[in-house]
Amino acid sequence: MNQIPTRRTIRELPDVLISQIAAGEVIERPASVVRELVDNALDAGARHITLRLLGGGIRLISVEDDGCGIPSEELPVALKRHATSKIVSLEDLESVATMGFRGEALAAINSVSEMSVLSRPEGAATAFLLDGQTGEVRPAARAVGTTVEVKELFFSTPARRHFLKSENTELAHCIEAVRRHALVRSEVSFAIWHEGKIVEQWRSHPGEAGWNQRLADVLGEDFVASSVNIDFRSGPVHVRGRAGTPDAARARADQQFAYVNGRFVRDKVITHGARSAYEDVLHGQRQPVYVLYLQMDPARVDVNVHPTKIEVRFRDSREIHQAMRHAIERALAVPRAQLLSSTESALAPNQTNLDRSFLAPSPSAPAGSNTWSQRGMAFGADRATEDPAKALAELKALWGNGPQVEEPPPIFSQAAPLASTAPQSTSEQDWPLGRAITQLQGVYILAENSQGLIVVDMHAAHERIVYERLKQQLDTTQISSQPLLIPASFAATPQEISTAENCADVLQQLGLEVSALSAKTLAVRAVPTSLAQGDAVELARSVLAELAQHDAATVVQRAQNEILATMACHGAVRANRKLTLDEMNALLRQMEATERSDQCNHGRPTWRQVSMRELDALFLRGR
Repeated sequence: MNQIPTRRTIRELPDVLISQIAAGEVIERPASVVRELVDNALDAGARHITLRLLGGGIRLISVEDDGCGIPSEELPVALKRHATSKIVSLEDLESVATMGFRGEALAAINSVSEMSVLSRPEGAATAFLLDGQTGEVRPAARAVGTTVEVKELFFSTPARRHFLKSENTELAHCIEAVRRHALVRSEVSFAIWHEGKIVEQWRSHPGEAGWNQRLADVLGEDFVASSVNIDFRSGPVHVRGRAGTPDAARARADQQFAYVNGRFVRDKVITHGARSAYEDVLHGQRQPVYVLYLQMDPARVDVNVHPTKIEVRFRDSREIHQAMRHAIERALAVPRAQLLSSTESALAPNQTNLDRSFLAPSPSAPAGSNTWSQRGMAFGADRATEDPAKALAELKALWGNGPQVEEPPPIFSQAAPLASTAPQSTSEQDWPLGRAITQLQGVYILAENSQGLIVVDMHAAHERIVYERLKQQLDTTQISSQPLLIPASFAATPQEISTAENCADVLQQLGLEVSALSAKTLAVRAVPTSLAQGDAVELARSVLAELAQHDAATVVQRAQNEILATMACHGAVRANRKLTLDEMNALLRQMEATERSDQCNHGRPTWRQVSMRELDALFLRGR
């Protein structure tokens, strides 16, 4: 038989126990203490922060700063629960602009460790030391600023201490906590000492140039070299930072840093928006790398969601999702080949007298009708099939009343060899991917630019060109819908029914018609023409789920892009297709002008640069 529990008297908990309960939420490990103390140092206006650790932070955590300091009469108050200088009213809480604000961290840390605070404000004759255990305040020596020491973490709660990992593991987490601050505060210098030895140091770098240098110091020069700059505004949201190229993707998501108003956060809306921007260039399980900073009105984001302050809630999550996606998409869309021209070095004297006469327009062609840009456009407009008109007809049939485009001319015309005496092209020096030299094994195009050798996978490159052209053609028309002969009904959740009713106009724009049959059933009456052969119920569920949190357009766009990618793959020039130099150069010019031309539709690179230095190293030149 179950014994009836004895009723206990309701009583107030002691302050120490309350603080220890709060410590269970705020303080998970030494890195949590480091994060909270560095937050306070930054809020105090520190420009130099030093972290000293013993035993991975388990035996000692000491954070020294040169901030504004704490007056001696306020030191005892600082260790009380919910005591803070960051907010004084509800209005302040709704628009928090500081790193800390809850007033729980110091009290929680003090309840599970031996803590002391040494501080001296500007203008004070001396510093004062507060003993966290006894509450005693006495004079001490220190320059302006604050030092917080935390010894023997979790000594009063041994069970919590048993859950800690090895000293090396805890040290790594502490370093990572400071690294996250260092990435967003380049004007502040950070130093980390462990067991009396310095393990990390990041000097201050004010200004925009300093920010790039800080990224290089923290994440490495390779990150800066293999990432693109982002500066994008969408309404009240400003997104800045750097996003790694698809080639820089990693197996783990360990280099994804997102900040909201200077605060490092982990947020599904931001992560999903960033990942969706890579869908067209990064496939499989590879994880993109990025450091992104969102600036917005503090009143539009709630940072008081979790005691660790690492989670946030946005007033308009769809607005954030779209801003993240568009910011990264636009940055990645620019072909990296265009960046070569800004960093090209001058050609060596023995490289300047090369015969480039075959690059000039044919003397027999009409004036102005044979430029490389025109040839490149013609190149990309065709699918390189035996019957281009048939491919276009298939595309039109697939999308019903699709985009009305002119029938493309053939791109691999068997033009006669160009005369070697023709005048040299005046725009040749502006070609980042250089001039074609030859075709290798019917697979690769070899080209020469001022930096050395360019190797192009011609099928992958042409596949991307055709794919982007098909997407542009599709974008010129509205998504057409096809009514279903028999509506597809399914049992829906209350959220799905609510989303379908509230977003009926958006669904119609996407070519979907979803209406309620009953209080628990939805019916799909029309779907996008391009997806008529798919599972209507699965499509509707996916769109409704996406629309509830983000933007349903991404679901339909993803499905359409998969179809287009398949068409482009089958339509691109195949291996062992013999190209003339004229056709090779047309491909290079179109690559320079096509968005996302650095990767094919499957995420593989389309070209590689081999510098003269790398070539010289192969042959031991200069040794």
